[in-house]
Amino acid sequence: MAHIAVPLANDFEDSEFTVPAERLRAAGHRITVIGRAAGDRVTGKRGKARVAVDARAEDVDPDDFDALVIPGGYSPDHLRTVPSVVSFVRRFCATGKLVAAVCHGPQLLIEADAVRGRTTTSWPSVRKDLENAGARWVDREVVEDGNLVTSRKPDDLDAFSEAILRRLGGARAEARP
Repeated sequence: MAHIAVPLANDFEDSEFTVPAERLRAAGHRITVIGRAAGDRVTGKRGKARVAVDARAEDVDPDDFDALVIPGGYSPDHLRTVPSVVSFVRRFCATGKLVAAVCHGPQLLIEADAVRGRTTTSWPSVRKDLENAGARWVDREVVEDGNLVTSRKPDDLDAFSEAILRRLGGARAEARP
């Protein structure tokens, strides 16, 4: 099964980590949370999710992963100022493997210079940043452009998760009640 890197810092949108993570794990995929320091505990902005960072960004190689999933919330904004995380994301995007970002997640892709010429979506407040970085922004639940999958908000997580799972080989997780 696939090995997925998830960059994460404090103030991530709780459901934008937990829903895709639950679905990916249920389908047999492995998730490695990367961040500033291994062992750090990061907390979602709603206080419902608390996650341990598995590895420092500078200690992992993009070649060891099959996909990159970037949750939103304020986490991407915090991480875009961490050079090792931005470097990892930039190097991962250069591999051509699956990259998925939801809500404010594309902020990290902007910092990694990975959206120019791409069609994307995001939380509306990120629209102008994406356009200024050279992306075409559309208002759709999920946008797939080559290896890039983007989504707008927590309400879109079912479609976002399904798009990721489909790209990883057709596995389908059980829908939430």
